[in-house]
Amino acid sequence: MAGSCFHQFLTPLLILLAFTTHISSTSAARATPGEPRSIEFIKTSCSSTTYPSLCYTTLSTHASDIQTSPQLLAHTALAVTLNNTRSTSAMMVKMLQSRGLSPRETAAMRDCVEELGDSVDQLRKSLREISQLKGSNFNLKMNDIQTWVSAAMTNEDTCTEGFSDRSSAAANSNLKNVVRGQAANSNVKNVVRGRIVNIAHLTSNALALVNSLASVHR
Repeated sequence: MAGSCFHQFLTPLLILLAFTTHISSTSAARATPGEPRSIEFIKTSCSSTTYPSLCYTTLSTHASDIQTSPQLLAHTALAVTLNNTRSTSAMMVKMLQSRGLSPRETAAMRDCVEELGDSVDQLRKSLREISQLKGSNFNLKMNDIQTWVSAAMTNEDTCTEGFSDRSSAAANSNLKNVVRGQAANSNVKNVVRGRIVNIAHLTSNALALVNSLASVHR
């Protein structure tokens, strides 16, 4: 009965999250003549990131706010990453509150929520500092931002490893019995891991844009 209730709760959530992940990973369109300068600026800037298509699709909707400012571009990338990290952490907390998780699964999920919580703190501090970049304190603040964003990415990579098929046997079984049925188990694992990987990619892009901002100033 508990497994059935959990499955009923999880099915619409899986559909929503899968749709969100699909939208986030849509390929960027090619530059076309006559595009606003802000769009061209975002496309050009995103081309230097590790995941340019994801960079463009997540930042182009903020073009009117970003304009052609490297600082606003990096600021927006951090804000988008922070929002996605918070929503994923909240989703995992809800899953922890549902019935159907074994002690091992609960422990694995809690570890990941803790890692994401650390990432939220580091991204929040980075976002605050990047809005105050100016004058003689630029390099000092920038060094802090780069350190925090790098640490956030490390936390997310650690969390991702817990859902990787290449991890240890114990880690591989973390979500094995979240719901009954092999196909459902696979979907849960893939969606959760997909969301975490998406956050890691967003963080990587944000770090690349932060580094670009630092190089422009220096």
